[in-house]
Order: sequence, then C-alpha cells, then structure tokens
Amino acid sequence: MTVPTLDSEPDCARETGPDRVPDASAAPRRLIAERRAFGEISRDTWDRLAGLNPWATPFSSWGFHRAWWDAYGENAHDQTLVILDPDAAPTTDPVAIVPLMHRHVVEADDAETHTSIRHGTEASLTPVAPTAKAVYLGATYHADYATLLADPLDLPEVTAAVVHALAGQTAIDPRHPAPWDVIDLRRFRTGDPAAEALAAAFGAREIAEGWTLNLEPEDVCPVASLPGDGKPGSATIDDFLATLGKHDRHEIRRKVRRAESAGDIELVESTDPLGDLQSFIELHEARWGDDGLFPPTRGGDQSRVFVSRMLELLGPDTTAPLGTVHLTFLTVAGTRIASAIHFETCDGLLYYNAGVSPDARRLSPGVVMVERLARRALERGFRRLDFLRGDEPYKYEWGATDEPIQRLLVRRTAAR
Repeated sequence: MTVPTLDSEPDCARETGPDRVPDASAAPRRLIAERRAFGEISRDTWDRLAGLNPWATPFSSWGFHRAWWDAYGENAHDQTLVILDPDAAPTTDPVAIVPLMHRHVVEADDAETHTSIRHGTEASLTPVAPTAKAVYLGATYHADYATLLADPLDLPEVTAAVVHALAGQTAIDPRHPAPWDVIDLRRFRTGDPAAEALAAAFGAREIAEGWTLNLEPEDVCPVASLPGDGKPGSATIDDFLATLGKHDRHEIRRKVRRAESAGDIELVESTDPLGDLQSFIELHEARWGDDGLFPPTRGGDQSRVFVSRMLELLGPDTTAPLGTVHLTFLTVAGTRIASAIHFETCDGLLYYNAGVSPDARRLSPGVVMVERLARRALERGFRRLDFLRGDEPYKYEWGATDEPIQRLLVRRTAAR
C-alpha cells in the first residue's frame, strides 16, 4: 500500500531561519548560483544550511557526503552549486547549497566499480540512454533521501538560480564542457517543497529551453509508526507488537522466543566501530555475497572506505546535527549472529544495512535484530522505524506503510 505524504511532516520539525516569516510585500531577491568544490565548503556552513530544512536527513549531512566523495570521487565529477545573494555582505556566504555531480549514466568501468542506482522499479521509470551525460544529486547512489540545503522560505528564489545556472554556462565544468543531456534528481520525499520548487522552476523554462520535464514516483520507503508520546520509554515492545496483525505478531514472538531459548540475547552497540567494521563486513558478505556492498572488486574496496569514513564522521560521539550512525551486533550467548548499521535522528531510527550469519538461520537473526532495534527506538522515544528504500516483504511484517520518494527528470529534446 502506498500512502501519499503530501500533507505529512518530516521526521524532525526544525524551525526555519531565526524569526523568519514570509513577507508578502518584499520583492523577490535575485540570487545567483556559483560552482564551488565540495572541499571548499566548511562542515559548519554545510550543516548549518542543511539544518534550516526540516526535510533534511543524515543523508544530507556534510559527513555523509564527505564519506561518499572520499570513497567514490573517481566515479563522478563534483558540480556542487552554492547560491549567493549578491546584495548581501559578505557575498561569499551561501544562502543555500545544492549538492550536484555529473557523470555518464553508464561509465566504461561501472561493472568493475559496482556503481549502480539500485532499488526501485527501473522498468517503470522514464528511460535514459546509457551514454547520456547526467547531472545527479551528490551521493545519489548511496543516499535514500535527498533535498536542497536551504531555508524552505528561500526555495523559489534558490531553485530559480539553480535552473538559470543549469540552463547556461555557470554550471558547466570547464574540464568537461559538453552540456548535460539529462538532469536526473532522485530521492525527494513526497511532500518535500524542494522538489515542488524545482519542478516549478524547470517548468517555467521548459518550453523556451526545449526541455522535457517529468516528476515521477521513483521508489518507496516503508516506515513503521511506533506507539508512544515521543518520550523515552513511553511505549513498550508489546505495545508496538499489539499494533500488528495477529499472524505477524505471533510469528515475531515465536521466533524471538526460539532465539531466547538458545541463550541470552543482547543488542550491543560497538564502542569501536572502525575496529569492528571487519566483523560487520564478514556478516554482510555471509548474507549477500557479491550482491552486497563488498564484492571482490574496486567497487567493494570503495564501499569499505565509504562505510569506514561514515562511521568515523557521523558516529555517536561526533557532532552530527542531522543524526548519527551506529554499528550494532546481535549476540546470542555471547556469539555475534547479526550486525546492522542504522541512523538515529531526533525521532526516528533508519535501518540502513545489515548482515547475518547463515549458521544462525534457525534463530531468525534478521527478525530478532529488527525486534531489538524496535525496542531501542521505543526506549529512546522515537516515533518512526524507517526501513528506507525498497519494498522487501519483511518490512511489511512490522506494520510499515509505503512513503514514496520521487524523481525529477529533465531531458533535452534533442538528446545527443
């Protein structure tokens, strides 16, 4: 089931800029876009602007993008835009940041680097030629959500500046001067005003520029709503299971009891994520093999760098205002049988990736892992258990309902 979220609120309702309210009498500002390398933008500036947007998630954080560029920088070309107010002082301080990159849809070494956009029903999406030069949002390949780093009140002027830049020479990479064939912006949550503002800005120039604009469903992120009032411990795992269907509730309890009969069960958070990363990789490979993050290729090596840097930059001991990343292990009688990487925001737990031991299959480690993570979320007063992209059947056993994400695609009428 797909539940539209046009009127829903994002995970954490953050205030927009201090004391800002729309001024209907004010003339629109003329903002300009300027190319600026990701490495030239400070973490404080990036996260401050991301924090103005209540639709931003850990996937929009400086740490996530830094980890991605450190790992996959050779797979794409940085095309980050900063949006400036030329009448403000100093003019070098961005009003907004639009993380962009460009590459061909299929590069010659993609098979080796294991670089692909996964999940989603690609057959139902508007096709793009593999030879097309495409502009994507930064870190698209590994982010489950994306948005613009801007105060929502600024979005009409910000997106107008972005489209003006992409229509002209401002956004052209001098090292790769050929114009783009497609702008393929993914991972916008339905209801995010950034997608609506971009669609309006591109639409305003669509006919004059000879473009074709599509705003279409891309994928779903099943999300389970958790009981309670948002205060730590205000609901229990039994309260949550009571919201599920009788069959699913019975099966979860049966599998958890069977695992408990094998020994004490603990969900243990790593206090040394970098030191424990290899253990996670081994459990992940045991579950997914070459279809996972870490195949024996250059792409697998890049994934190791990415996850390592993400744990380093967004770990629970770091200053990560959009949310932190956590590495946990499920143990039975002291033996690690599963491991997970998840994010925690102000009111949600985002289940990002996992691995399990095939030797523990009879103990249903995947089910028990989610049950223990749900307990953790309830103890912290979270209201959402977000399974992120993909409609895998197990997610719906936990009462999850689909929250769609969107793709904004702009094509030149005369594609090369």
